[in-house]
Amino acid sequence: MFRERITDTMVERRISTPVPNRRRVGYANRSLKRKRCKRANKIVDTAVPNVLQELYASSRDIFKGPGTVPSLNDEKRLCQILDNMKPEDVGLTSKLPFFNPKTAVKGTPRVSCTTIYKSDNFSLCMFFLPANGVIPLHNHPGMTVFTKLLVGTMHIKSYDWVDPLTGNEPIEPSKLRLAKLIANEEFTAPCSSSVLYPTMGGNIHQCRAITPCAFLDVLGPPYSKEDGRDCSYYKDFPYHAYTNGGMRLAEQEASSYGWLEEIDMPDNSDMDGIDYLGPQIVETSC
Repeated sequence: MFRERITDTMVERRISTPVPNRRRVGYANRSLKRKRCKRANKIVDTAVPNVLQELYASSRDIFKGPGTVPSLNDEKRLCQILDNMKPEDVGLTSKLPFFNPKTAVKGTPRVSCTTIYKSDNFSLCMFFLPANGVIPLHNHPGMTVFTKLLVGTMHIKSYDWVDPLTGNEPIEPSKLRLAKLIANEEFTAPCSSSVLYPTMGGNIHQCRAITPCAFLDVLGPPYSKEDGRDCSYYKDFPYHAYTNGGMRLAEQEASSYGWLEEIDMPDNSDMDGIDYLGPQIVETSC
């Protein structure tokens, strides 16, 4: 059973039975407000932010389904929209209690996620990480993903396979594979959006929150176990840990590589699904 609490700065939906170690994320209630026109005595809905509607429309045009990758022009188009997005465009504000770095989290920090929109070709999702919250090293098989950090500071570590599989090789879960380190750095909002592709751009990556943060993902196509796009998880090891008598790289060069081992789904990969209470997208036909 749910109950809603609406204040001047946020809308929050809570489960009436307390759940330990779970943080709720509030939404600015701009999308739920209505304005009364005194002269005409009419109720007028506040408009959907143009940038969110534009993101939906452009994603619908750009993502054509499995096996396709956006063109360079389409990539620039979507990145430009994301670069201009602000937390308020999805009903958030950095002043919400969740994003206060002084707010302590008891127990293991849990990541929350919400879906703004989803179709067979793409989805728009948001992720909320309290300080020290982690999304473990995982992949996006056959997917192109655009990411925009909206609030906070986050550390990203990402890899690409040195020798991508063709699809014909037998996959051994315990087999180590060589991967090239693409990113290992911190990002602070506001910052530019980033893009990863099915076989490049850091398709295998880990997110760790330095401060409470939120980011928006545009995934095309979205995860689908039925269509062979299930998430896999990995553990990484330094290059020199497993040379096996093969070619040895110099120390400086070796730091740009690592060995990845596919593992079972980690315990800390569980996420809390929450309702999206921000501005709503108006679906349109192609």
